[in-house]
Amino acid sequence: MAQGKVTVNNLNLGQGSFPEVERKALFIGIGLANEGELLALNTQSDLDVLLGGDSSLKANVIAARQNGGENWEAYAMPIGSGTDWRDALDTALQTVSVELVGVLIPAVTASDLTAAYTKAEEVRTQQARRIIVLVATQGVDSETQTWSQYTTAQAAITTGVAAYRVAAVPLLHGNDLGVLVGRLCNRAASIADTPMRVATGPVLGLGATPVDMSGQTLTDATLATLDANRLSCIQHYTDYAGTYWGDCNLLDAPGGDFQVIEYLRPVDKAARAVRSLAIARVGNRTLNDSSASIESNKTYFMRPLREMSKSVEFAGQVFPGDIRPPSDDSITIVWPSLNAVEVYIKVQPWNCPKEITANLILDLSGAGV
Repeated sequence: MAQGKVTVNNLNLGQGSFPEVERKALFIGIGLANEGELLALNTQSDLDVLLGGDSSLKANVIAARQNGGENWEAYAMPIGSGTDWRDALDTALQTVSVELVGVLIPAVTASDLTAAYTKAEEVRTQQARRIIVLVATQGVDSETQTWSQYTTAQAAITTGVAAYRVAAVPLLHGNDLGVLVGRLCNRAASIADTPMRVATGPVLGLGATPVDMSGQTLTDATLATLDANRLSCIQHYTDYAGTYWGDCNLLDAPGGDFQVIEYLRPVDKAARAVRSLAIARVGNRTLNDSSASIESNKTYFMRPLREMSKSVEFAGQVFPGDIRPPSDDSITIVWPSLNAVEVYIKVQPWNCPKEITANLILDLSGAGV
C-alpha cells in the first residue's frame, strides 16, 4: 500500500538581474592620507578628509566626480611611493569589482603599459574579471621640453605596444585621466557611447592650459599628434564653445577589433552576463544536444543581447540600445564532446559618426523667375 506524498520545490530559472560592474572605477595613486585603505566614494564624500592635501590622485578623483554626474560613485586606494600599484589592485579586488582602473603612477616607458596589460589579463584569467586599465603618462615639463620634444617622448611610450585592455592618458592639464573616467561613468551616456560624444556636453573642471619651455600653449595640432600615437586627450572645435574629448584609444594591435573603448565595454558587459548564465547551466541536463534544447538555450544565452539592445523612443527620437538587436544567427551552440559545450555569441555595435562631411551646392535654377 502507498501513502500520498506532496513535494513542492522552488525552481531557480536564473531570471534575476545581473550585478552591475559597469561605470564603477577604481583610482590608484600616491596619496597623502589613508595609505593602503580602500575608500568608497560618491558625490557627497569629503575628499579633503579621505585623500588629504593636494595630490595627483585627489585632483583626478575630483575631476572624475565633476564629470561623472549625480549618481557618480567610485573607489580610491592611496598608496605610498614605494608600493606597486598592481599589488594595491589585488588588495582592492578582494573587496570590490570594477570596470575601470585609473592608474595615477605615470607610465614612462612602453614596458610600463605592457605591464599594465599583463596585469589586466592576469585578473581576467585568474579571477574571470574584465577590467580596462587607464594609465596616466606625464604632462609636459615646462622647464625642459618643447611641444615637439614632448610628443616625441610620448609617442615612444606607446610605440610597439599591443595591449587592448589599456589606454594611455597624458596628464596635460594635471587631471585629464579623472576627466575621462568621469565622462565614461556618466549615466547620461551609454557604455557604448564614445567619450567624443558632443551631446554629452563639454568636459568639466579641466586643469590649467599647459605651456612648454618656450611659453607656447597646447595647440590642437599637438593634440592631434598625441591622438595619432594612440594617446587619449581632449579636443576643440573651432568657433564651437567648450572643450571635449577625442577617442579613448585602446592600445590594440593594428587591425584589432578593440581600437577604441566603446567597442570593448559592451562586449565585456555581455561576457559578464553570459558567464553567470553559463555557470547556472553547469551539470544541468536541460542543456543537451537535442535540437529542442539547443534552440531553447540559444534563447537563454541571448538574454543579455536582448536586454542590451533595447531602444527607447521619446518625442519622436529613437535612443538606441548598447548594441543592435540579436538575430537568429547571433548564437550558435555546438557540442565538441559528451561533456563540453561551446557557445558562440555575436555582439554587433551601432555605427557612430566621428567624421561628418556636409556637401552644399548653390541652386540658381530659380534665379530671375
